[in-house]
Amino acid sequence: MSVGFLFRSVSKGACSVGPVQSLHSGCSLFAAEKALLMKLRKSTGYTFTNCKKALEKFDNDITQAESWLHEQAQKEGWSKANKLEGRRAKEGLVGVFVGDNDAVMVEVNCETDFVARNEKFQELVKAVAFATLAHHKNKTQNQNGYVKSLIGGEDLNKLTLTEGVTLADHVAFVIGRLGENMSLKRAVSLGIPQDWHIGSYVHGSVPGQMEVAMGRYGALVVFQGGPAGEQGALGRKLGQHVVGEAPVALGNMEDLSCGEGETRLLAQTFLADPSRTVAQFLKGKQARVLDFVRFQCGESLGDEGR
Repeated sequence: MSVGFLFRSVSKGACSVGPVQSLHSGCSLFAAEKALLMKLRKSTGYTFTNCKKALEKFDNDITQAESWLHEQAQKEGWSKANKLEGRRAKEGLVGVFVGDNDAVMVEVNCETDFVARNEKFQELVKAVAFATLAHHKNKTQNQNGYVKSLIGGEDLNKLTLTEGVTLADHVAFVIGRLGENMSLKRAVSLGIPQDWHIGSYVHGSVPGQMEVAMGRYGALVVFQGGPAGEQGALGRKLGQHVVGEAPVALGNMEDLSCGEGETRLLAQTFLADPSRTVAQFLKGKQARVLDFVRFQCGESLGDEGR
């Protein structure tokens, strides 16, 4: 009895080898497909349902699946963008990037502050800033001296990203993802000689953004001179003043202040030292401001300092 029982147990176990192997193979296949699905989900950000659909459509070819997902999202984005066109977009962010001898500042608008805080929207602002910078470098590569270029929304939309995609297409794509109307409002690019400096300041900065500073207010200030090694701090103080006091003209070093309503930068009371005007402060630092630009998110065009 014990021998027969042992034989039957072994036989039963032997018969079960096939199904166990099949189950193991199925588990491996399922795990591989799940890993592929997770990879596509992570690289694109699309829903699991859409990623699964794309992988099934192209027999788990992740490259074709990703390309198809982008195409579908672009179509849906343009469709949604057309539907949302005309809806008020007064929120958003100002983005500022300063290099060694050049700088750009851009404004991108959306409908709500909630979307302005979204990482995808902030990535859009960054993309617009770098597309503007690339356009500036390409346009000014054979030019010397001071170069300043103001770009309106219509021309901004025509600029391209490194992949050749226009900013207009990229904006539509993000609209499709976030479901709000968005627009590229304006940008400015600056190029300076070697002995000049560009100061910058962004108010209400977005945490974690290092390459492109973002906030609701931004300023770029072009200046010469200043104590060696202190140009960075000096530029920041000047940028803070421009953001806080909103000058609309530069003025002259000899201008007398007209009081609280003064709109000329050099004649204004300096924000960081109310006992002096900006001109007096600059004389003490052996520096002079040559130009400035101020952006306030949502303001009417023409309100920014020049």
